[in-house]
Amino acid sequence: MNQNLKNAAIASLLAGVIIAPVYGLQILRRGQETYLQPDWKMILGGMLAVFVVQILNAWLRQRRAGKAAAPSRFRIPAISDKFRHRAILVLVLFALAWPFFTGRAQVDIATLVLIYVMLGLGLNIVVGFAGLLDLGFVGFYATGAYTYALLYHWAGWGFWEALPFAGLVSAFFGFILGFPVLRLRGDYLAIVTLGFGEIIRLLLINLTQFTGGPDGISGIPKPSFFGYQMVRRSTDGTPTFHELMGWSFNSQDVVIYLYLMALVLVLFTLYFTSRLIRMPIGRAWEALREDEIACRSLGLNPRNIKLSAFTMGAMFAGFGGAFFAARQGLVNPESFTFIESALILAIVVLGGMGSQLGVILAAVLLTVIPEIAREFAEYRMLIFGLVMVVMMIWRPQGLLPVKRPQVELES
Repeated sequence: MNQNLKNAAIASLLAGVIIAPVYGLQILRRGQETYLQPDWKMILGGMLAVFVVQILNAWLRQRRAGKAAAPSRFRIPAISDKFRHRAILVLVLFALAWPFFTGRAQVDIATLVLIYVMLGLGLNIVVGFAGLLDLGFVGFYATGAYTYALLYHWAGWGFWEALPFAGLVSAFFGFILGFPVLRLRGDYLAIVTLGFGEIIRLLLINLTQFTGGPDGISGIPKPSFFGYQMVRRSTDGTPTFHELMGWSFNSQDVVIYLYLMALVLVLFTLYFTSRLIRMPIGRAWEALREDEIACRSLGLNPRNIKLSAFTMGAMFAGFGGAFFAARQGLVNPESFTFIESALILAIVVLGGMGSQLGVILAAVLLTVIPEIAREFAEYRMLIFGLVMVVMMIWRPQGLLPVKRPQVELES
C-alpha cells in the first residue's frame, strides 16, 4: 500500500508539472504591464484527479490479480458477423430518417460525423486490417479536397466530375508513399507517414500560385443533383432543383441533400471495404498484420500488400476530402493539420482496430460529444488524451472489437 501511495504521489507531482504551464497560468495585462497569475484550482484539481486515478488503478489491478480466473462481469463480447449486419442495418435506417425529424444544426453535425466515419473506414484498412501505423492520413484527405478545388478553379469541373479524380489522385499519392515505407515498421513507419502529412500541408502553403497559399481556394460550388443546382438562383441560366420540383427555395433542403449524399458515400465505403476484407486481398492484409515473416513464408508478397493497403485507404480519404471541400465551399491548409490525423487514428483505435461498427461508434462519440460539451472546449485535448489513456489501460482492444476467426482443438 505504501508503494502505491508513493507511485500515486509521484504521478500527481508530474501531472502538476505538466498542467501548470499549460492550463495553470493565465496571462493578464494591466496597462502596459504583463504578468502571469497561477490558477491554483486548476493545478491542484488536476493533481488530485491524477492521484485518485492512480490509487483506483492500483486497487483494481490487485483485485484482478486476485481474481484472475474469474470472468469479468463488465467485459463487452466481441461482435459476431450476424450482430454486426443487423446493427449496421438499424443504423442505416435511423440515419435515413434522422434529417427529417431534427434541426439544421443537428444535421450539420451529423454530416461532419459521416465525413469522419468515411475517413475512419479508410484508415481502418491501413491500420486495422494491414497493421501499418499511419500518422499522416490527413495528407490524402487534403489531396482529395484540393484536387476538387483545383479542378473547379482551373478547369471549371463540377463535383461529380472531380470526385473520381479526387479518389484516383489520392490513391496515387498513397501508392507513392508506399514505396519509402516498404522496409519500415512500427515507430519508423509512423515517423515517415507523419512527415508525409506535414510535407503535403507545407506544399499547400507555399505553392501560392496554384493553391492560394494560406488563404486557400474559396467559392467551391455545392454538388448538383443530376445537373440541377441546389442554389436559390442558377449561375448559368438553367433551372435549379427547387424550380424543377416547384418548391420554394429553403436552405434546409441543401443541408439535407449534403447529409444524404455523405450517407451514400459512407454506405459505398462500408460496402466496398466489407467486400474487400472477404477477398484474398483482405486475407493478405490480415496475414501481414499478424506476422510479416509468416506472411512471406506463405508465398505472399508484403510489398504488394502494403502498397494495396495504402492505395485503398488513400482513395477513400480522397473521396472524403472532395466532399469536405464541396460542403465547406473553401479549403485552406489549416483544415489539414496533424490534429486531424490524430483524431482519425483515435477513431480507429477507440472503436477497435479492424471493427467497422466500432469505427462508426467511435466517430459518433468523438465528434458529437465535443459539440455538446462546448463549455469544456478549452480542455478538449486534455480530456481527449485522458480518455485514450484510460482506454489503453482498461480496454486496449477497443469499444467493439471485431471477432477474429479461430479454430480450437479439443484436448
